Amino acid sequence: MRKNLYITGGHGQDGIILSNIFLKDSEYRLNVISYKKKFLTRKKINYFSDNLKNSESISKIFSNNKPDIILHLASNNPSFSQRGSDKFYKHNVEATKNIVEASLNFNKEVKFFFFNSSQIFKKKSGLVNEFSKKKISSSYTKFRVDMNNYISKKIKNYTNLILFNHDSKFRNKKFLLPKIVNFLKKRKFNSIRKIIEKNIYGDFSHAEDICYAIYKIVKSKKIIKDIVLSSNEVTSINDVIFYLQKKFKIKYNFEQKKNIKKKFLVGDNSNIKKIINYKPKKNIFIAAEEIFQVS
Repeated sequence: MRKNLYITGGHGQDGIILSNIFLKDSEYRLNVISYKKKFLTRKKINYFSDNLKNSESISKIFSNNKPDIILHLASNNPSFSQRGSDKFYKHNVEATKNIVEASLNFNKEVKFFFFNSSQIFKKKSGLVNEFSKKKISSSYTKFRVDMNNYISKKIKNYTNLILFNHDSKFRNKKFLLPKIVNFLKKRKFNSIRKIIEKNIYGDFSHAEDICYAIYKIVKSKKIIKDIVLSSNEVTSINDVIFYLQKKFKIKYNFEQKKNIKKKFLVGDNSNIKKIINYKPKKNIFIAAEEIFQVS
C-alpha cells in the first residue's frame, strides 16, 4: 500500500527537488501544500493551496488521504523590523502547531520531519554537531528552537533536520548565490566588489545532495532524532565568484586579495555519513554554475 507523503512549502527550492526525487519512488503518493494560489501542477502530484493558518482546511486536506509522512518545510522569512519579526514568529508557530495537531488527529504514528537551521547553534565558529548547544538569538531562531521542542514532545516518530547552506538552480533570487550570478551577468561589478570585500566563508552544499540525503533518511527504518546535513567543509564565496568569472569568461580585473581567515561555522556530517552512507556528488561550485546557466 502506498504511503501518503506531504510536503509543506512545496514550491520552494527543497520542496521542488524533494518532489522530483519522491516522484520516482512508487512507494509514495505525493501531496504538496503551498501558500501560492497559482502554480504549475505536475502529473502524479496532488496540490493544495493553503497557508496552514486554518486548522479546518488542513483537516479537510488530510481527510481524503491520511498523512503517513510529513516534510514540514513551510515558513515565512522574517522582516528586518521588530514588528515584522514578531509577526513572522506568530504566523509560523501557528502554522506548525496546526499541521502537527491535524496530522496526529488522523494518524498517531505519523512520521514528521522538521527542517531546522544552523543558525540555532550557540557557537558562531568552529565545528558543531547534533549535540552542540543551541541559542535563541532572533525571532527566526526562537521559532526553530521552540518548534523543535514542541514537536519532539508531541510526535514520537520525529526527526529534526538541521541544515546548513545549500543552493541549486531552484534557489530563490533573493539569496546570495543567485544575487551574485545576477550581478555578474548584468556586469554590476561594484556590487560584486562589495561582496568580495566582505570575504564571506561558510559551509555550503549543493541542494540536490542535501535533498537526496533527506530522501534516504525518510526511507531509513532507523530512529533518527536529530541530524546535521552539511558539507563539513569551508568554502570562500570569493572563490565561487572567481570560478564563475573564469568559467563564463567575464572580463573584469577584480583585485584578488589573499584570503584572510575568518570565524565561520562548520557542520559535522559524520553521523549522516554513518547512517545512510552519505556521499555528495556535487558541490557549491556546480550549483553556482547551474544557476548561471538557467538564470
